[in-house]
Amino acid sequence: MPVLNRIAGLSEEMATWRQHLHQHPELGFDLHETADFVAARLREFGVDEIHTGIATTGIVAIINGQKDGPTVGLRADMDALPIVEETGADYASVNDGVMHACGHDGHTTMLLGAAKYLSETRNFAGRVALIFQPAEENGGGGGVMVEEGIMDRFDIEQVYALHNAPGFAEGHFFTTPGPIMAAVDTFHIHIKGVGGHGAMPHDSRDPVVAAVGIVQAIQTISSRNHYALDDLVISVTQIHTGSAENIIPETAYINGTVRTFDPEVQKMVMARMQEIVSGMGPAYGVTADLNYEVWYPATVNDADKTAFAATVARNVAGADNVVDDYPREMGAEDFSYMLNARPGAYLFLGAGPGAGLHQPGFNFNDRIAPVGASFFARVVETALPL
Repeated sequence: MPVLNRIAGLSEEMATWRQHLHQHPELGFDLHETADFVAARLREFGVDEIHTGIATTGIVAIINGQKDGPTVGLRADMDALPIVEETGADYASVNDGVMHACGHDGHTTMLLGAAKYLSETRNFAGRVALIFQPAEENGGGGGVMVEEGIMDRFDIEQVYALHNAPGFAEGHFFTTPGPIMAAVDTFHIHIKGVGGHGAMPHDSRDPVVAAVGIVQAIQTISSRNHYALDDLVISVTQIHTGSAENIIPETAYINGTVRTFDPEVQKMVMARMQEIVSGMGPAYGVTADLNYEVWYPATVNDADKTAFAATVARNVAGADNVVDDYPREMGAEDFSYMLNARPGAYLFLGAGPGAGLHQPGFNFNDRIAPVGASFFARVVETALPL
């Protein structure tokens, strides 16, 4: 079955919703206007229950089918990014320095489209839990919603999510069983030396030189401390220090990200980074402290649910338009917390050509919204047949 006719008929309305959300982006957990918009649409659709205030601004809405049965969860993220928009769209962000540069406005719209269809048809036996989540980009809102008990509170047995993928064939689906996205950690290194005159370095303890040495040593973790076929990325992304060309500063700061799939590799990185920082500080005559933060776990698809989701995707997009052995990526996703709590699957939906995610020129492709909404609806109807 291709895109559902009723959902295809909602295309213009869905574009209107999406462009409104795009014009009014919000960050993190502070999605009050976004959550109010979503809740208002859900009330219009006549869903059976709307539970707000979960993880501050998250929503879980319940639609009951025609008969009793289990509950399927469908998740969309709602938050934007701290980026100055450069799309030139008529509906560009009115919130300075904030924009929907990852397509969460589109994800929310796809789930709203499915919600309207499912509320009208109810062609399933059981319940659907519509999960509208804050703070995917930074804050782990998915994890907070799980910690606040949504899986048990709403008896969710399986859960699914989509993410748009610019540069991939429009309307095609991509997924894989097992790990699909990496775990993400962040590290902060604070170095304190003794400042001085740039012409008299012997009177100082230079944190700049120490920072350079520590960064170079960190890069050897990937090249010399782990098996080359075990996926690992360590990227130093920030070094802050100094104020003038003739002043040796007192402090330096290093920041970066670590991406892994194997918990043992993650533990090795943590141990080696601590050894490097602890050893390099005294070697340069400075103090160096590491703060290593474990963030989102790897996003791991359940094999059976992924096969099921791929079958549904083929029914929507066509047999030749679904890749079910897509190579795993080193990006990260806090839907991982939900997949740790319940079996399910995460899929990418191709958005066609255009600016990439997290770029100021990115704009969600409204043409794929009916495809994603149809996928969500068919997941429910297929998993919960009458």
